[in-house]
Parts: sequence; C-alpha cells; structure tokens
Amino acid sequence: MISIAIDGPSGAGKSTISRTVAGAFGYLYVDTGALYRTIALYVLRHHCDPKNAEQVQALLPELKVDMGYQDGVQQMFLQGENVTDLIRTPEVSMAASGVSAHSCVRAYLLELQRRLARENNVIMDGRDIGTVVLPDADVKIFLTASAAVRAKRRFKELIAKGEDTTFEKVLADVEKRDYADTHRELSPLKQAEDAIVADTSELTFAESIALIQKIITDHLPKTSV
Repeated sequence: MISIAIDGPSGAGKSTISRTVAGAFGYLYVDTGALYRTIALYVLRHHCDPKNAEQVQALLPELKVDMGYQDGVQQMFLQGENVTDLIRTPEVSMAASGVSAHSCVRAYLLELQRRLARENNVIMDGRDIGTVVLPDADVKIFLTASAAVRAKRRFKELIAKGEDTTFEKVLADVEKRDYADTHRELSPLKQAEDAIVADTSELTFAESIALIQKIITDHLPKTSV
C-alpha cells in the first residue's frame, strides 16, 4: 500500500488539495483534522473545556466517531449523526486545537488512522502525519502558506457562508491556532525532516494541485507510479 502524508498549518488548503489529488490518483483521502473536530464538537456539546484533559478523557468511553464516504467525499458521524458541516465553524476549529493536545485523544485515534493506511492507498493530511502517525510514509509533504494568505482564504469562505466576521478577527484566529499547534507539548505541528515543502502563498488552486501531484509523482518509488 502507498501512503502520502501531507502536514501543514490550519487554512493551508490541505483538505481541499489532498481530496482533489487523492481523487486523481485513485487513493483514499483521510482528513484527520475532521476526526479531531468531531471530538471537539462532542466536548463543546457537553459544555466541557477542550483544554482540560480530565474532562475530555471522561467523555471518550461514550464517544462514537465514524468516518464514511459519499460520492468519494469523506463524511463524519458523531453518535450516528452526520456532522460534516457542523465541525467547520471557528469555535470548533479552536476547540479541536485544544482536544488534539491530549494524549488520550491522540491514542484514541492513532490506530484508526494507521489501519486506514494499512488497508488502502491513502493521502492523509493533518498536523503530525509524517512525524507521528505515518513516520514511514512513502512521500511526506509540508503544505503551507503565509498567515495573511490563509486568513484571506478563510475569510472569503466564511463570508460566502453568511458568517458575520472581519478579516482582522480571522487573521487573529489563524495566528492563535498556529501558535497553539506549534507550541503544544504533544505532537506539535512541525515539518518532518524528510518532508518536501510546498508553499502555495502565490499559487492558484490549480497550480497548487499541479505542484502536489508533481511532488508525489517525482518522489514515489518508480514501481508505484
């Protein structure tokens, strides 16, 4: 099986790019961030503090997170409810950063992620895929863009959804999330030593797709291409 690990900061376009490239290669796309967001939504619904490890751990025995695919698009289920759209709010995003810092949560999800890679050709994105989850991935990519560019993209998405926000607030959220992800004690966001950096700050979506496809093609074992 072939495994492609794509890590990078929030808002870098990992999900959209990875999903598109996975479709082009015929691989299974695994958005690991959606797993943490789903747990974060559960924590918020129970009025617990996402940063409190004891409170979060107490919820895990009753938690049921499932991943499915509809027309090739990953769907997330929480206690049987499809929450794919509900986990994309700024509030859940910040809560996801909190819950993902807990060892109990990462252990809860680690085997699920590795099993998917054992059983399928995958493109898996997240924060620590190349460093922790799939350290032996065939290709590792660190997908990034400047904070301002990522905030601009996110701002446009939120406005299109009818959200009442400002660019300044979105930028502050992006920078806050970056700090939390890179400074957490457990599995912080960082570039794997053998990862290829892909900076899409100045690239269009189509150019970003082409860049990631080229990196994968150029670095996969020739027998796998």
